[in-house]
Amino acid sequence: MKEYSVLAAISVLAVIWLDNILKTGLLRNKLFYLFLLVIAGFKFLVNGFLTGKNIVVYNPKYFLGFRLGTIPVEDFLFGFSMVTAAVIFWEYFKGE
Repeated sequence: MKEYSVLAAISVLAVIWLDNILKTGLLRNKLFYLFLLVIAGFKFLVNGFLTGKNIVVYNPKYFLGFRLGTIPVEDFLFGFSMVTAAVIFWEYFKGE
């Protein structure tokens, strides 16, 4: 089973649900997607180095095998989920 892929997809769905429940509207904000583009640039640098130099190696039986450069697509899904959840909570708890 492709556990890493399944968990990555679940994490994205959970963040979409979280945004809807907390009503931050983050996923409807165009500026947020520019922010994600900047984050993705740094992800290519750091994660690309780690996966390209085989410092981090993934077992193919746990993920789909699709990569952007040397980075598994699932890493982008988890990265999206982590960053988005952090910003959702920031927006929700900032008190405005």
